[in-house]
Amino acid sequence: MMQLLEWSPLVVFFLVFKLFDIYWATGALMIACVLLMIAHRSVVGRFKPMHVITVAVLLVLGSATLVLHDKRFIQWKPTVLLALTAAAFLGSNLVGKQPLAQRMLEGIFEEPLSISRHAWALINLAWVGWFALLAVANIYVARNFPDNVWVNFKVFGISAAMLVFMIPQVVWLHGKTKPMPSSAAPP
Repeated sequence: MMQLLEWSPLVVFFLVFKLFDIYWATGALMIACVLLMIAHRSVVGRFKPMHVITVAVLLVLGSATLVLHDKRFIQWKPTVLLALTAAAFLGSNLVGKQPLAQRMLEGIFEEPLSISRHAWALINLAWVGWFALLAVANIYVARNFPDNVWVNFKVFGISAAMLVFMIPQVVWLHGKTKPMPSSAAPP
């Protein structure tokens, strides 16, 4: 249920854009993201850091879009968030016990993974490059294509690109799982 809730702001943005325009969609996205953040807090008991960062960036850039009636500000939102994510992944190679890619991908598996620290660092750097590439691609599409193409890229293209990038890693990592040691002998 929470996973469906996570996608709801994108769905709201897309539908309102199709029915009205980029400015109505921006306002609807701002409201949907704040509501998502509050809903997550009420269910889990704490704010999700990514929600807080997203809402902060969105409220600044969304407000600028609406007040100045300039769509370029909202078009920068994915780029800013993707660049911040790339920076967080890069910083995690230097700070902390595990790179972010390791924390994220190990959570998918129940069994421990047999991956060296160096391999995790390389996977993490691949994520840094991927997020940076998507950040640049977002601005390229926003500047060089009509709004409807950019909205489709933002809603579907970035999401699909993330899956295309992640699935081969998950398949490869699946082959690196170590079986769990068997528990005590039956009575």
